Amino acid sequence: MADEKNAAAPGARRPRVVFMGTPEFAVPSLSALAEACDVALVVTRPDAVRGRGRRLEPSPVKARALELGLPVLEASRMTPEALAALSQATADVFCVAAYGCILPDEVLTMAPAGCVNVHASLLPRWRGAAPIQRSILAGDAETGVSIMRIGHGVDTGAYCAQASTAVAGKTATELTRELARLGADLLVETLPAVVGGTASWVEQDESLVTHAAKISKAELMLDPADPAAENVLRVLASSDAAPARCSVAGRGARVTLARRGEGNVGPGEVAVAHGRVLLGCAEGSLEVMRVKPDGKREMEASAWAAGLRGGLSWGRV
Repeated sequence: MADEKNAAAPGARRPRVVFMGTPEFAVPSLSALAEACDVALVVTRPDAVRGRGRRLEPSPVKARALELGLPVLEASRMTPEALAALSQATADVFCVAAYGCILPDEVLTMAPAGCVNVHASLLPRWRGAAPIQRSILAGDAETGVSIMRIGHGVDTGAYCAQASTAVAGKTATELTRELARLGADLLVETLPAVVGGTASWVEQDESLVTHAAKISKAELMLDPADPAAENVLRVLASSDAAPARCSVAGRGARVTLARRGEGNVGPGEVAVAHGRVLLGCAEGSLEVMRVKPDGKREMEASAWAAGLRGGLSWGRV
């Protein structure tokens, strides 16, 4: 957590903040700031088509801001009108959490305490678009959040606080929720020192940098030629945008929950017994716990097993 150098002075004035964020990950930070600070303005990306209904819906941050009665500015880029609104907010600091837009120099220097960002990794590890999924795929023992300055490069700024958590066995959804809460707490804890100029900033060690490129669908395709451990990590890291998929008996399916299996199953073979489904891998087997066969609802593996038989094969889609 934030150290004593980053602690707020007793009786300090509530910081005046502009908050910028868009997805669910940013909502806990907004909620925490609304309790601890004076939130002058919330900036988020415009309403977009979201979810299965394919309807135009507000971002999670906009929805939460309206619940809190906070003023909202929708902007996909920093237009002259957006810049004017930011200036008129007269904030001490701009706080960012997964906003989704590049901020120009004018924005970075507009508030006296600058712009700070809630980044979902222990910098300098995993700079970039998909730090949470990358930490899972790499089999990292731990990850965390960093409160960092926004600079010109991608996640290159100095950080003033970090908090960590274990990665093993957590899905991307679970880890995202945990890091969102962790980041919100750390941001509120650290912000008074940032505004007061007493925060202790650490420059990133460039020799330790790893890059978290966006996850492609191909990366998460399950493969019997790979060890079971790798396929389990793919399932844990999967999302609607990049699901963990395979083909079983010639039919596509998304595996939504899985673990290392027990027993001998040859690579590419499928074993079905007592409501359990094991997919043989190069090393060990993958036990499917939940699955969504193409064109069907998501179901428990036991229900799926009822429609399968032994002697089947599986492979990449």
